[in-house]
Amino acid sequence: MKHALEFEIESQPNDSSCGPTCLAAVYRYWDESTSITVSSLIDEIGQLTHGGTLAVQLGCHGLKSGFDAVITTYNLQVFDPTWFGTDDGIGDNTHLSEKLRCQLQIKRSRPDVDQLRLQTATDFYLQFLSLGGRIQMCPLNESLIVASLTQDVPILCGLSATYLYRESRERWQPMDVAGRTSIPDDVGGDPTGHFVVLHGYDPKTKKVLIADPLPHAGTKSNKYEASLSRVVSAIMLGIVTFDANLLTLVPRL
Repeated sequence: MKHALEFEIESQPNDSSCGPTCLAAVYRYWDESTSITVSSLIDEIGQLTHGGTLAVQLGCHGLKSGFDAVITTYNLQVFDPTWFGTDDGIGDNTHLSEKLRCQLQIKRSRPDVDQLRLQTATDFYLQFLSLGGRIQMCPLNESLIVASLTQDVPILCGLSATYLYRESRERWQPMDVAGRTSIPDDVGGDPTGHFVVLHGYDPKTKKVLIADPLPHAGTKSNKYEASLSRVVSAIMLGIVTFDANLLTLVPRL
């Protein structure tokens, strides 16, 4: 059976605000009358040093705004599989917090580790856990996606835009007048992270419905479909940019 949620998303105002734009769309999905805007979320959530946000930042905002939040992570740069339950894949918040603090302390002096990004991610994950957010690590497959959509819950994804779009890697630059903080550079560039929202799936065609704050280059539309295998690969490759995760938000009862 095909699962498709009624979901709308606006275009992001610049190339580093995909996270707040997706979050605003999820908020509007749950409450069409919400007064929350993309610009207000950009101000409230902030950005990383070179632009963009982490899914856990969006999750923290959701927890503070009356939502229950679950992050499904595949980011082995931050989380170890042994930190999670072998049966359900759900991590204990106290245990995860202890492991995150210990990891940061041990890796603090390693020159091969992106210290700023690890520190930032750790700080926000500790905040997320203290606010009652849940983190799990379980297989990324059709069942996981369908389970969320059949409960009418859209899935906010942090993934690799480079792989999803099959476009050149990008080189960072100061924001120009058009709001761009990166330019294509297949030789000197780096992989780029991105956020989209999954809002449908057809098991017959194995196609996922995507709401993208960046209009699709081919259709000029913010909504399109892509194969499940391509989306899964893009999510997994998001580990390079500290993404590789799913975030679901449900209004707290």
